[in-house]
Amino acid sequence: VQLQASGGGLVQAGGSLRLSCAASGSIFSINAMGWYRQAPGKQRELVARITSGGSTNYLDSVKGRFTISRDNAKNTVYLQMNSLKPEDTAVYYCAARGAVTRSYDYWGQGTQVTVSS
Repeated sequence: VQLQASGGGLVQAGGSLRLSCAASGSIFSINAMGWYRQAPGKQRELVARITSGGSTNYLDSVKGRFTISRDNAKNTVYLQMNSLKPEDTAVYYCAARGAVTRSYDYWGQGTQVTVSS
């Protein structure tokens, strides 16, 4: 599985960005996709995930502001980020969870999101 992330950038606090992650390859082997982020000096954290059944989960700090969605026809997952805060600044990574291993085995390249105050 190959993942191609895009959509990061610089935005002012309160603004919005949409990240995209296009998947290719053995799509059948994954059963969930997620967005992680890692800020400087901090551990990587799971921001949002969506399962093959459509269930979603969010990090508490982004609930009500971020929305994860998918377009099955395009094999693409999106992360709509609204009301961005400076603390959302991080490198964001999309990842895919293997249906057998149930671990995030596949990773896209990171995309930088910077929120200025």
